[in-house]
Amino acid sequence: MHKLLVLHAIPKDPEHFRKYYRETHMPLAEQLPGLRGVRFSFAVSGLGEPAPFFCVYEADFADEAAMKRALASPMGQKVVADVPNFATGPARVIHYEVEEFPVARTG
Repeated sequence: MHKLLVLHAIPKDPEHFRKYYRETHMPLAEQLPGLRGVRFSFAVSGLGEPAPFFCVYEADFADEAAMKRALASPMGQKVVADVPNFATGPARVIHYEVEEFPVARTG
């Protein structure tokens, strides 16, 4: 599995961001071709210090090629072009291949 992770900075208008993100942006983003799963959160906290991010978005794809096809598609371009409609700060965007590690359970 390949993940796309977007970390959105704290916006000038948090309420507008939340409302637009839920009602407009996510319905667009869910149409990305090849999307296998998606999650987001506005409950972003730091450990011992304030978090520098307001929203975290995770998208799952079969592999890196599927993610790149999705982002290059007309829908992918539409999703990216929509970001300035709600985000006023920079976003960090990273992607990575996921490796599973079995967790030993005792007791």
